[in-house]
Amino acid sequence: MKIDVRAFALAFGIFWGAMVFLGTWWVILFEGPTNQVTMLGHIYRGYNVSALGSVIGLVWGFFDGLICGAILGWLYNLLVRAPQQVDVSK
Repeated sequence: MKIDVRAFALAFGIFWGAMVFLGTWWVILFEGPTNQVTMLGHIYRGYNVSALGSVIGLVWGFFDGLICGAILGWLYNLLVRAPQQVDVSK
């Protein structure tokens, strides 16, 4: 069964952006905001552990997830095998 690549990419983008956003707020809640550049800050330009950084991470994460989801959906459709039709009329 093939999947809809656009729907999968959109869902993956929303999920990844939300996880970056919520993960940032989780760190802010327990450790407080820091303006130190994290490992994720090296990947997503402008991201840091702050309120503004969480929104920047949300945007970067959405587009990163959108592209990765599209690639994963395309690869899945490429690699999945169509089920064999069995002729029961014989």
